[in-house]
Amino acid sequence: MANKVLMKGNEAIAEGAILAGCRHYFGYPITPQTEIAAYMAKKLPKIQGTFLQAESEVAAINMVIGAAAAGKRAMTSSSSPGFSLKSEGLSYLAGCDLPAVVVNVQRGGPGLGGIQPSQADYYHATKSTGHGDFHMLVLAPNSVQEMLDCAFDAFDLADKYRLTVAILSDGTLGQMMEPVDTATKESGHAIEKPWALTGTQGKRLPNLVNSLYLMPEELEATVIERYKRYALLSEKEVRCEEYFTKDADIVVVAYGITSRVAQNAIDIARKEGIKAGLLRPITLWPFPVKQLMDLAQKASVFIAAELSMGQMAGDVELAIRCQKPVLRCNRTGGMIITPEELLQKIREATTLHEQTE
Repeated sequence: MANKVLMKGNEAIAEGAILAGCRHYFGYPITPQTEIAAYMAKKLPKIQGTFLQAESEVAAINMVIGAAAAGKRAMTSSSSPGFSLKSEGLSYLAGCDLPAVVVNVQRGGPGLGGIQPSQADYYHATKSTGHGDFHMLVLAPNSVQEMLDCAFDAFDLADKYRLTVAILSDGTLGQMMEPVDTATKESGHAIEKPWALTGTQGKRLPNLVNSLYLMPEELEATVIERYKRYALLSEKEVRCEEYFTKDADIVVVAYGITSRVAQNAIDIARKEGIKAGLLRPITLWPFPVKQLMDLAQKASVFIAAELSMGQMAGDVELAIRCQKPVLRCNRTGGMIITPEELLQKIREATTLHEQTE
């Protein structure tokens, strides 16, 4: 039976984490994600959980490292400037192979920028999270329901592959309200973690959680093993959604809130007789490379629509090996693409498609 509740996106992330068994949250307030911390502060003490407002973003991510090392499901959240401050800790999480969940409700930048929605942290999440060779699995929801679902799934994925899962949201999704169904979610339970620092009880040798390797051969072997897990992720965990792509001559690639704008523009384009479709990446890393390559065999033109100066567009071009032109439809600084703007770009792509026939 449906159990729909009207929730903000930020609240849905927090509720999804709680349903997944997260009982340890460490964070610091920053607009537009503060409701996540507020929700956790209200709910966790009532279910024997721990909410702690850290003295800084740096402290918060290091507290996550400690809880994760003890085998607990732990989470932190922030918005763009605060997420940058967590970079060193994110690298330590990867170096220690610790499962954790982090949330970035993006705002305009660089610097303090503004508090309006943005998608300009794409590079940070997918390519430059911190120093060294590592990746996070990056989920990009586009609705309040999916905010909850992604948060719920993130903990299982983190535990399964022993890595950090990032949820890349934005100020619009974080603040908007929609009905959310929690009925299908059963309380999550972490998998067995024999590596965790839980005390030996005199029954085993002490465990060690460490990211320091003084012998380069040992460090290289560890990194290579980690990348084997990443390859498995790319094979088994890529998520995306397609909309009117079966006969599409023009494929819009958009994620998050921009994908909802794209659907409206595509609906209008279809009424005009334009064969446009949408591929929505839900995992930004690993990126849906195979799905895009398949579409490149039949579509003539791609459009990368995003709230940045074109950070995702390069991944679209790489995915299709530059076989087809990739146009860009961008707004930045907190501005949101309108359906009319994207529709105009689709019309431009139609002209390009006709020239290639």
